[in-house]
Amino acid sequence: MADGIRRFWKGGQPSLSGGRAAREGFFYYAFQGWKIASADVTLSSETTQDLARSESLVRQLNDDPPRSDTLESLTHQLLRSEAVASSRIEGLELSHKNLAEAAFDPKLASANAAAVLGNVRAMEEALKLGSQKGPITVETITSIHARLFRGTRDERIAGHVRTSQNWIGHGDNPYKAAFVPVPEDDVKPFLADLCRFVRRDDLAPLAQAAIAHAQFETIHPFDDGNGRVGRALVHLILRRRGLAPHYVPPISLVLAANYDAYIAGLTDYRNRNTDAWCGLFSRATGIAAEGARQLATDIDDLKAHWREQSRPRASSAAANLIELLPSHPVFDLKTATELLRVSDEAARLGIERLEESGVVKEVTKRKWGRAWECVGLFALLDNFERRLATDPDARTPRASPRDTRAKSAERRHAATGDASRPAKS
Repeated sequence: MADGIRRFWKGGQPSLSGGRAAREGFFYYAFQGWKIASADVTLSSETTQDLARSESLVRQLNDDPPRSDTLESLTHQLLRSEAVASSRIEGLELSHKNLAEAAFDPKLASANAAAVLGNVRAMEEALKLGSQKGPITVETITSIHARLFRGTRDERIAGHVRTSQNWIGHGDNPYKAAFVPVPEDDVKPFLADLCRFVRRDDLAPLAQAAIAHAQFETIHPFDDGNGRVGRALVHLILRRRGLAPHYVPPISLVLAANYDAYIAGLTDYRNRNTDAWCGLFSRATGIAAEGARQLATDIDDLKAHWREQSRPRASSAAANLIELLPSHPVFDLKTATELLRVSDEAARLGIERLEESGVVKEVTKRKWGRAWECVGLFALLDNFERRLATDPDARTPRASPRDTRAKSAERRHAATGDASRPAKS
């Protein structure tokens, strides 16, 4: 960058990148940024129409939701799909199957699974905070960050705003960094300004969410977790503004599938092209909202298939367990007993019926502590991802975002990573 805030990197430190310049010291430029609390947001007529259309689709999803017996399972799966996709943008790969298994038994979760579970909790925290009437403050944002890292190997940084310069791009110094966020002394003032912007109600909710997310990524207030907290902030705003009282579409899933466009959109914002960024974000939201409605239909169809397979007696343990499987795809006898509120024997008989008919299968293969998972749901979720990753005009579907892993780490962190913690963001 040839503009911004000129800073000096002190040399004489061991360095793996930057060569002689890093050893001797060099000047670099941190992003100067701008405050937005009172900004006059002017958007083109085309972007305004895109925002109106996408907001209408989100309202339809929430005002005319799927059948009542699908509400809990759809909420559950949309949240998990969003968390998986948001984490994937930061290089944390995890399948829906592995996430469900980790949620069932967190003690056996891998580091990646624990991180994605933390992302689920952070989004739940954002939705809870968005439903409350209190003001949005810096402490609101740090509490989301704390939820993200609680119980993970990086718990020591949970909820703490950075006190040193960070940067985006690989390396142990900002030499040739892809982007250097605002200096550490500007972080808290910019965060306070962002919170005042979030409290505004004179903007279209989607435009507000888009701008807040991009501004947050420009501030990059934490040593790690900025991308995930920034996307959780979208959930908070859409819930707070009443646009998504029940369901927030998995916007991150669409952004992850169109990664290069996402990076370009955030770069547009940094270049003060807010219109282009808001248009991209709006279109991604519309695609996600339409996909969410289709996912609800697919879940209903899968449950109907399970009922046809097993033909359970009405109101039996087996019949009631089928209704719970989309929200609890991995379970044991104790879980089934508690969810169904029946005796161990009744739950066991219900599980046996579903196992014999192929609705569930055992995953532990042992006499004690047995666990089962439902058949078909994880493939359904993979297909859901592929649909949202596919251009509607394309003749053949693209691979799901999880299957597209060829991007280099530097490209992955070109907009949302932390070079001070280059493994993830």
